[in-house]
Amino acid sequence: MTNLNKEIFGKEVEISDEQKQTMEVIANVKTTVRDSRFPTSNQANNCWNRYNEWLLCVKNTGDEEGCKNMRQLAVSICPTFWSEKWDEEREEKTFAGLQA
Repeated sequence: MTNLNKEIFGKEVEISDEQKQTMEVIANVKTTVRDSRFPTSNQANNCWNRYNEWLLCVKNTGDEEGCKNMRQLAVSICPTFWSEKWDEEREEKTFAGLQA
């Protein structure tokens, strides 16, 4: 990244520790891999499936922190509105999917 800054700005650019942490988080964000069970461009079923796979992991292990990579896969493919809605429904015990 420092080399890129040097090429763009013609000199070394100092970045804060907070900026370095933000860049590290961004560099580690991953999206879900292609799933051959969902070959079309409409990924709604894939989204629903990933979200419920995360819930299954939480249900089987009881460790939400241990399943955070599966949560990341779900939220990376699902619209934010959906995952927030499903989280609320789970809290209210009205979620139509897997009960964890």
